[in-house]
Amino acid sequence: MRDGPPDSGEPSDPGPGRPLPEVGGEHVSGDSHHDTGSRAAERSGDGGRRLQETVERFALAAFTAVTALVLLVVFYYPVATVLVEAIVVEGTATLSVVVDILQDPFYFGTLARLFAGESPTRVAGDVLAGDYQLGIVGFTVYQALLSTLASVALGVPAAYILARYEFTGRRTLRSLTILPFVLPSIMVAVGFVATFGSTGTLNDILGVVGLGPVDLLFSLEAIVIAHAFYNAPLVARVTTAAWESVDAGAVETARSLGASRRRAFLDVIAPQLYPAVLMGAALTFVFTFGTFPIVLALGGFQLATVEVFVFQLVQELNYAEAAALALVELAITLGVLYGYLRYEARQAAGTGDIRPLPRRPLAPSSLSVRALLPRAGIAVYAVVAALVFLAPIASMIQASVTDAGGLTLENYRFLLERQTEGESFQVQPWPAVRNSLVFGAGSLLVAVPMGVTVAVLTTRRYRGRKLVDIVAMAPLAVSGIVVGIGLLRGLVFGIEIAGWRIAASGAVAIVAAHAVAAYPFVVRTVAPGLERIDRQLVESARALGASRTRALLDIELPLIWPGVVAGAAFAVAISMGEFTSTVVLATGTDWYTMPVAIEQFIGRRLGPATAMGVVLLVVTSASFLVVDRLGGEYRGGL
Repeated sequence: MRDGPPDSGEPSDPGPGRPLPEVGGEHVSGDSHHDTGSRAAERSGDGGRRLQETVERFALAAFTAVTALVLLVVFYYPVATVLVEAIVVEGTATLSVVVDILQDPFYFGTLARLFAGESPTRVAGDVLAGDYQLGIVGFTVYQALLSTLASVALGVPAAYILARYEFTGRRTLRSLTILPFVLPSIMVAVGFVATFGSTGTLNDILGVVGLGPVDLLFSLEAIVIAHAFYNAPLVARVTTAAWESVDAGAVETARSLGASRRRAFLDVIAPQLYPAVLMGAALTFVFTFGTFPIVLALGGFQLATVEVFVFQLVQELNYAEAAALALVELAITLGVLYGYLRYEARQAAGTGDIRPLPRRPLAPSSLSVRALLPRAGIAVYAVVAALVFLAPIASMIQASVTDAGGLTLENYRFLLERQTEGESFQVQPWPAVRNSLVFGAGSLLVAVPMGVTVAVLTTRRYRGRKLVDIVAMAPLAVSGIVVGIGLLRGLVFGIEIAGWRIAASGAVAIVAAHAVAAYPFVVRTVAPGLERIDRQLVESARALGASRTRALLDIELPLIWPGVVAGAAFAVAISMGEFTSTVVLATGTDWYTMPVAIEQFIGRRLGPATAMGVVLLVVTSASFLVVDRLGGEYRGGL
């Protein structure tokens, strides 16, 4: 109870010997020496806070500088040395090579007539009459679109099951959704031949039910299914993360206002899923547009894509035309990524703390139509998924333990014998496993900070932000053949910058190359979460005295943590399965990885190669489980 008048605005006198009350959270004393000490301590605290603010402000700049330097040395400069040959021929700058490709019907089909200056009306009339050609570029776009549709059709239902249903092994299955992404293309080809060939598993099943045999090899269908095998898990992974970020409170509010289940899904849930689905679709299109080994293995040269012809031109030492064709490929893929990034920016919206949607048990609680119908659809999907995803892997495992005489462990015995033969064999299993694990861990440690840094930069509001974003995503869109040649010319032989020669090989170069290939996935999984964070939460925390670091750890990081963990899994996946840059940088060294070992074994005997493929499956599966389990739920703190 106050002693003075309630409206006086002055503190009452508590009497002699009693301390004055606290004002503004600070104790006011009548001792002038105490006041002086308090002000000194306050100034000292302000100085400490200002120093902390300065350090935190420059931390992002330091991370940005290091990231830019790594990208310059490992990616941009090496790739530029290759692409420049498209516009600099015999020392003279010219666009003639690029123009020749644009006007060549072999590459651009009917569209080449427009580039040659023919009337658009006449070209459109011929197209409407059915007189048109796709050309190599047109066919590449066509098969990429079909592959994207198939990947989305298989990936979204998987995301629905993982996000909305609870069942034994759900977290493990969620961790393994990215597994197909790391399998070497040659192993996938072996599995698909064993599954979809004339004597494959599919025809064995069809024979049991009395249906005729089918042979999907060397067809467009085989290419599309193989691309879906690779990319549908990618769509499932990113869509699952988005589904798990939907706020149950918003759905409940819509339902309480009279919205039906369907309307609540369309108006509340679906808009939050569209960016993730489109991200998976955009990445799938980019990957399948630049497809190379799958096309050669399952489609043959008659179904060749742009990347196949880039490789052929390089083999023929026609670097100018190869670079020009790669430049056209880069323009198309970067255009797709830019379109997606523009869409993602328009969809960004702030969110606060969310309560995820509750999961339903997979086993039905009743026999009603409403309970049984979706689960019947899940059962049908499970059959299709087993044929597309599990059958090729099962066929590869079967090939590793069988030969003409039946079951055998000879292939695994072969690997053990090679391990004990020392230098008498080019590659050995254990060093390949060890190197893959080391490079995977190194790539994770490098790619995650790089990706988070770029994600922060591309979600800030400033002029030219989207240009920075599309340039940062370039590693996703550049031809693997071009990257491999650029790495050989640049990183291995050395790069001169400001009079300094930078050269790297062995483990350091491989980790850097893997990290550059992986960090865009971290960006694309983390950036949407940063875009959706309600900035008022951060500003309120800062207004209450939280430092930048504390606001990051307590407010922002918990909200984007699922994206960080997903990005970390992608980083490990990319590193484990990367082949092109590894084989270039590891040639003549002891830094070979499991995919390189598989390629070496398959050149001698298929059985040991499939056995090494099974080892790759086991090691990468364990790695994903560890990443997801250690990631868990972020609880804040240092």
